[in-house]
Amino acid sequence: MVDVQSQLAAVTRGLSLEDRDGEPSHVQTLEQTYPADLEDVWEAVTTADRIARWFLPVSGDLRPGGRYQFEGNAGGTVLECTPPADGSAGYRVTWEFGGGVTWVTNSLAAEGEATRLVLEHVARAGDLPAGMWETYGPGATGVGWDGGLLGLGLHLGATEGSLSPQEAEAWAITEEGMRFYRGAADGWAAAQVAAGTDPETAGRAADATYGFYTGAGG
Repeated sequence: MVDVQSQLAAVTRGLSLEDRDGEPSHVQTLEQTYPADLEDVWEAVTTADRIARWFLPVSGDLRPGGRYQFEGNAGGTVLECTPPADGSAGYRVTWEFGGGVTWVTNSLAAEGEATRLVLEHVARAGDLPAGMWETYGPGATGVGWDGGLLGLGLHLGATEGSLSPQEAEAWAITEEGMRFYRGAADGWAAAQVAAGTDPETAGRAADATYGFYTGAGG
């Protein structure tokens, strides 16, 4: 059993269209606080053995300038890495998948005995596959990151329950998994509406995203 509702509620989702390096870009953010100190969360998100326990196996060189590859998923280059110091830490990577390149930044900040993680995913609007944003909106990538934060939350004790990365695909089509993906898709619809999209369009995108992740209808 996984406490789906508390995990969904623990994540703050944001969406904006910004100029990044001279290009209109979709900027998505997810924030969650974990009941672990900065060094522990840093190790969980930067070391291969810990990452494999909550996300996916990763190979390569996880140092600045190195190339990494997640098993069956994205790869890229480590652009920046700032280990814990003075209550903060972070890293920035390219996220390369299906021939496309986007950018992911993870920023950590100590909050007492807990740690706040902010994940930012930047995609150039002009680089997205034709019709992808119109069909799925921010949920196409955002719901995937929700799944990642669920894994990290379970790993660090922020969320009650148990779910290994190996079980995640089958779990997605269980009643519990479908409630999670429905809630995550709706959460991204709410972020899209807050960013200025009309509710009907955002709702259609959420339905399409939910169907993509679970194989179910809206």
